[in-house]
Amino acid sequence: MLRPVAVQCLVSTLLSIWALSNAQSDSNAPVIQLRLAGEKRKHYEGRVEVFYNGEWGTVCDDDFSIYAAQVVCRELGFMDAESWSPSAKYGKGEGRIWLDNLHCTGGEKSLAQCESNGFGVSDCKHSEDVGVACTQKRIPGAYIPGQLNHLQVEDVRIRATYSHRRRIPITDGFLEVKDGGKWRQICNEDWTEKNSRVICGMYGFPGEKRVNMRPYKLLAKRRKKNYWGFSVNCTGNEADLSDCKLGREIELKGNHTCEKGMPVVVSCVPGRAFAPSVSAGFSKAYRVEQPLVRLRGGAMIGEGRVEVLKNGEWGTVCDDNWDIRAATVVCRELGFGSAKEALTGARLGQGIGPVHMNEVQCSGFEKSLTECYFNREALGCSHEEDAAVRCHVPAMGFNKRVRLSGGRNPYEGRVEVLGERNGSLVWGTVCSDSWGTMEAMVVCRQLGLGFASHAFQETYYWQGDASADAIVMSGVRCSGTELTLDQCLHHGRHVDCPKGGGRFAAGVSCTQAAPDLVLDAQVVEQTTYLEDRPMYILKCAQEEHCLSSSADNADPSSYRRLLRFSSQIHNNGQTDFRPRAAHHSWIWHECHRHYHSMEVFTHYDLLSLNGTKVAEGHKASFCLEDTHCNEGIQKKYECANFGAQGISVGCSDTYRHDIDCQWIDITDLKPGDYLFQVVINPNFEVAESDYTNNIMKCRSRYDGHRMWTYNCRIVLFNSKVLKSGLKNRVLL
Repeated sequence: MLRPVAVQCLVSTLLSIWALSNAQSDSNAPVIQLRLAGEKRKHYEGRVEVFYNGEWGTVCDDDFSIYAAQVVCRELGFMDAESWSPSAKYGKGEGRIWLDNLHCTGGEKSLAQCESNGFGVSDCKHSEDVGVACTQKRIPGAYIPGQLNHLQVEDVRIRATYSHRRRIPITDGFLEVKDGGKWRQICNEDWTEKNSRVICGMYGFPGEKRVNMRPYKLLAKRRKKNYWGFSVNCTGNEADLSDCKLGREIELKGNHTCEKGMPVVVSCVPGRAFAPSVSAGFSKAYRVEQPLVRLRGGAMIGEGRVEVLKNGEWGTVCDDNWDIRAATVVCRELGFGSAKEALTGARLGQGIGPVHMNEVQCSGFEKSLTECYFNREALGCSHEEDAAVRCHVPAMGFNKRVRLSGGRNPYEGRVEVLGERNGSLVWGTVCSDSWGTMEAMVVCRQLGLGFASHAFQETYYWQGDASADAIVMSGVRCSGTELTLDQCLHHGRHVDCPKGGGRFAAGVSCTQAAPDLVLDAQVVEQTTYLEDRPMYILKCAQEEHCLSSSADNADPSSYRRLLRFSSQIHNNGQTDFRPRAAHHSWIWHECHRHYHSMEVFTHYDLLSLNGTKVAEGHKASFCLEDTHCNEGIQKKYECANFGAQGISVGCSDTYRHDIDCQWIDITDLKPGDYLFQVVINPNFEVAESDYTNNIMKCRSRYDGHRMWTYNCRIVLFNSKVLKSGLKNRVLL
């Protein structure tokens, strides 16, 4: 028997022979081998390692893109790439860093054909080693290193009957596997409900159900038999059929039928958000309950940071022992299928508040994550260890009802949707009146392209499909939680767009990562105080509208009473927070002698207890910069000398209490109890991965001489409130 080391050497030798036999015809491209290594959970993910010049090395994440990931995955025998990860997500490699500053178009046959600095030319460290996650589907006939012991099927599908094919999503049908390029049925002799549970989870469904076999038996008699020759043995916890054990070899008769059975039929129960629309009353079977678990910060449907509700307060889960079983419990609980990935290290952004759960251990069959065993003491766990998930979701065809046209790349363009005209569905554009970040967010998510980095109200520079120039959708208003654009509020059949289409059609630009700003509530609470300041030294502040309206007619010798405080705004997201406006369009303010990169960055308001605004202030973002960064993170943005502005991931921008406009003018305020609030990025001018944590509220009491501020906390507002009503309605 060959020992594991001997097997590894043999595989490595075979790989070398295979690589040489498949060397690129391009003599300029060196012959290389690739593998996925490191701290990983699946064979189709890992740190990208390159074998070149007799030595294994890594690839730097500088300039790496999804196109490079696609080249890697296809070179390894997978159909495509799902994602890529910077900063040594799968652990630090060893040896040389062979490739840096890779620029791939996605069409290359080998990573060696992509533009780079050259082999071995790099200024990176192993903390920048790049990793990829490939799709699980294999290229037919391709050899995949490390998959010798896995279930060898190319694809799996639920083949719906004719009566069910119009249903979206497809929940019932014959189960078929693709092997050797042909679709084959599975004999149901040894099939179990646990097997069906795995299949349903793969297709985005939280559970399976028993099926009436009578109609399927009739159909099975008429169909051509082409069975797969093995049974499958699943425990029910697997995230994919390829994780199950291969069962016994099934004896097939001459006509390729199993002796005692018929083809496997699977029936799945979809989550509430994906209930088939053709089934009247289908969704009424679901009970609406207060959720105990939710996802935040994810770019796609069915992914995000895991947060748990405890004692009325949302908190996060520490990633100690976090695995695919616990992640699958979360996914199924929320109405998705099994988990594709169990993410650690705050991969989808850091949360706020307490860490409620640590060292979670699940059997996989729990109805809720809160039923799993866990350590209630989260000592030593920080939000840098927040757990997250990516779930399997049903194929709803959302991406087929909207498209981007005319952009420079697949992530941008004019928005074109399928709309009804004269009784038929046609492609057309969307009116850009009221079009903003929330609407753009829904489009990007519907297309599976992540977050919206920009929402465009003019798209004359993108040449779209001329046959789709007409406006077919107008009055679009989204809350940001919708799965599709047509789920947003919009005009019905009577389109109303005063500006018309053409150059004023709506457009978007999408991105895979977004920032997430969160205010430190404790800093606000600890630094509030009152100051009486004379009008004659408030001229600049008045010019910038930082005083209440009564100051316009105030005597220059009078005083204004100001509620002062410091604010520290941290970027917990996955990419830097940058002002939307470019350098050339920043506004110069002569009085304060600085540039405003965002005209309104925050709102400061004082409200009565019933929500009526009684005093206000606002902070124009004259200077977005990295005031303080977490350990190990270098400051990148500094406003001095017209420098670049922004807030890096892991850094915070601090506005001290003693600078102009860092206040609320309460000169006209009567004594009483109030609510003090701060709203970051109130107009959604810059896209974020999570807008629900952009508001802080405190209780305040004013006796005419002193102000007490207490119980400051981040308020997670109801995301169903439309953007047009955020400033006035979200806080009531």
